[in-house]
Amino acid sequence: MRPGAAVEDFSAPLFIAWQLTNSCAGRCPSCCEESGPDKGWSDELTREEALDVARQITEAGIPYVAFGGGEPLGVPHVWEIFETLSEAGTAIKIETDGRYVDAAAATRMAGLRVDNAQISVDGARPETHALMRPGSASFEQATGALRRLSDCGVPAEMVFTPTTHNLAEMADAFDLAVELGCSAFVTGPLMRLGRAAASWSTLMPDPEAWAEAVTELRMRAALHRNAPTRLSIYPHDIEQEIADRLDSPQAMMLIVPNGRVKLLNALPFAPGDLRQQSVLEAWGSYQRAWRSPQVADFIHRCADQPDLLLHANETWSVA
Repeated sequence: MRPGAAVEDFSAPLFIAWQLTNSCAGRCPSCCEESGPDKGWSDELTREEALDVARQITEAGIPYVAFGGGEPLGVPHVWEIFETLSEAGTAIKIETDGRYVDAAAATRMAGLRVDNAQISVDGARPETHALMRPGSASFEQATGALRRLSDCGVPAEMVFTPTTHNLAEMADAFDLAVELGCSAFVTGPLMRLGRAAASWSTLMPDPEAWAEAVTELRMRAALHRNAPTRLSIYPHDIEQEIADRLDSPQAMMLIVPNGRVKLLNALPFAPGDLRQQSVLEAWGSYQRAWRSPQVADFIHRCADQPDLLLHANETWSVA
């Protein structure tokens, strides 16, 4: 957002985050969306509905769409959506576990307007990755996908979710990202959402241990200063994030699998519905909801009652 601009100043979002499905193969303990093989929503958007939303995004001139999930590449019509956006000049970000990124898919992505593709590798060793991402793409699948994307010229980013089980391998995982030719290594404090929130006491690293691991990571990155792999460490935990967003909402919208429009993945409020509204009508609902006393009260209470974040993946109306 440009300096001094308020969310109301924008006639359309600058950025869409779109969860096409809540289904994936994994049961990752740190998942912020509580996705899984049996977690697909019964009312997810159909192919026709999703393509209509994509066309509306292009007509509104929205420049950037990030796809997450669940596993977006597991949705049968996902490539049609990518092509609709790319042909209109909309940049795309793809968050995937890597299982579907074979040589053909990597080549196909290289022909689209893919700004970056993010793949989680939650350990420097196959055993650690398997512990952190049971049922998800294997270590070999994820790292192989990163290498194929890099070789095809698609900016490939390795995402590392820190927990008590893998924190000691974070710096070594950065070495791996450099070896694979990744454009970035992305990490940050564990988010207290979804399954991570439910297992917070066993997953959340001690703050001192996290600080020491970050220091080691920065030192390791300095050793690779001539490599193309950028180190990106998100500075805030989720409680600070939502407090900051209340003061200065982003010009973005989150679309969840059934077409509801939410304020953030950390908040349960869904003021818009793309089955009943156009994208721009939902944007108006989104803008107004950020000024709702109901939303402000919830965010203020989260500071002392973090268990409220257990509701993050719900879809509440806004009065």
